[in-house]
Amino acid sequence: MASCQEKKEEISFPKTDLAKAPLVPKPFKTISTGSAFGLDAGTAIFTSNSDAGFEKVGKFLSEQIKSKTGLQIGVNSATEGTLERLIYINQSDSVELKGPEAYQIYIKKDSILLNAKTAAGAFRGVQTLRQLIPEKSNDTLTDHPIWVIPSGKIIDAPRFEYRGSMLDVARHFFTVEEVKKYIDALAYYKFNTLHLHLTDDQGWRIEIKSWPKLTKIGGASEVGGGEGGFYTQEQFKDIVAYAAERHITIIPEIDMPGHTNAASLSYPFLHAPDAETPRVRTDMRVGYSSFDTKKDTVYSFLDDVIGEITAMTPGPYFHIGGDESHATKKSDYIRFVEKVQKIVRKHNKRMVGWNEIVQAELDSSSVIHFWNKPEYALKAIENGSKVIMSPAKKAYLDMKYDSISEYGLNWAGLIPVDIAYKWDPGTYVENLPEENILGIEAPLWSETISNSEELEYLAFPRLIGYAELGWSPSEHLDWDDYKERLAAQVPYLEAMQINYYPTKLVNWKKE
Repeated sequence: MASCQEKKEEISFPKTDLAKAPLVPKPFKTISTGSAFGLDAGTAIFTSNSDAGFEKVGKFLSEQIKSKTGLQIGVNSATEGTLERLIYINQSDSVELKGPEAYQIYIKKDSILLNAKTAAGAFRGVQTLRQLIPEKSNDTLTDHPIWVIPSGKIIDAPRFEYRGSMLDVARHFFTVEEVKKYIDALAYYKFNTLHLHLTDDQGWRIEIKSWPKLTKIGGASEVGGGEGGFYTQEQFKDIVAYAAERHITIIPEIDMPGHTNAASLSYPFLHAPDAETPRVRTDMRVGYSSFDTKKDTVYSFLDDVIGEITAMTPGPYFHIGGDESHATKKSDYIRFVEKVQKIVRKHNKRMVGWNEIVQAELDSSSVIHFWNKPEYALKAIENGSKVIMSPAKKAYLDMKYDSISEYGLNWAGLIPVDIAYKWDPGTYVENLPEENILGIEAPLWSETISNSEELEYLAFPRLIGYAELGWSPSEHLDWDDYKERLAAQVPYLEAMQINYYPTKLVNWKKE
């Protein structure tokens, strides 16, 4: 710091206002000091050496700065003679840091200090810094390009522990690269979870070495009659690792006991006698398939499947689906959920399931994924279970924006961009205490989409609003303020080649 003070170049910055920066999600508290930090070739990044994760965050920031500005910023490598301005990513035990993802940023003329308790918190702070770097340099201030970052202080932490999106890769298959692109966008807006819906009636998308026909037969179809596809275990591990580098947890879902046609087509012994006979399904119907809940061999099969998948996913959760099991008798459904819960716990994971699972006797560690019945969400709290908020009428990304939307469905109603934002996850279910809410998830079912361009059309810009609903305090949730900040996201969306829906509700700030 001392050498930085001595070597810094004195620059006369124009007046700035950090509080007016179009940050999404909106930080908890922002204080402007009116000056600026000049990001240029004389800047260096240093990180705490007490945690290797902090250096990784520093290198990630350096890569993003290079991508946006072309600047090559060293990490823990600058010498005293070349250091003019400093970005320091510091592991801190400050009592002001509320929770593992909290961070503080102090921006001065010659330095930026980012404090966090964990690498995850530092990574969230880096996303804020990325948004503060302008698209264009200002070379009228010096004889070389300089990117002017407003000075001041940001104190920030998430409202909810869980902030996710779900991607349905079962109805239509998405490639590893398409999933990674989605992960990059989630990371930019401070999401920390990606829930992958890996199996359904139309396709099985994850290799299970002990049951190879699941992908050989079950993975060869999709909605509309395409060729389907699946992830090898190495590919799935690659996705998990890529997400982890961005401090995003992958939650795998094997939907059961319904939505199981692809599995039963692959191995007929799994099929319940009262359900429809398995066949290749390319339609969008639901509710006709079921595992045979009375067979011990079905549970042995699931033990293998859950074991192989959980061995590849270090996160704490395993999602069992559990919705729309209309071909399963209620008593059989309840017994099934309770048995599968024990299998999931055996593999040291917490079970997550769509809100129907609350009909069973659940352990308090199991999580209820609310989508359609408030009474189920309320029942969840009787034994202390946490609830993930994904109300279909507000948070389903596969619902059309309006009557002329090119993709999407409308069974839960139309969800224009303002309606997607104008609700509070903490109060949506009356009498559900916020302390029982784990967080928010925006699911994207893929019946009507089959590639990144179509995926992005439905996800963006609504996903950006869901990021704010999960992160920012309720008093910051203001549509008129948010839509101005949303409009300023165009440069990022275009740089990432994200095909967002240009709703007329927002005055998009294009060049």
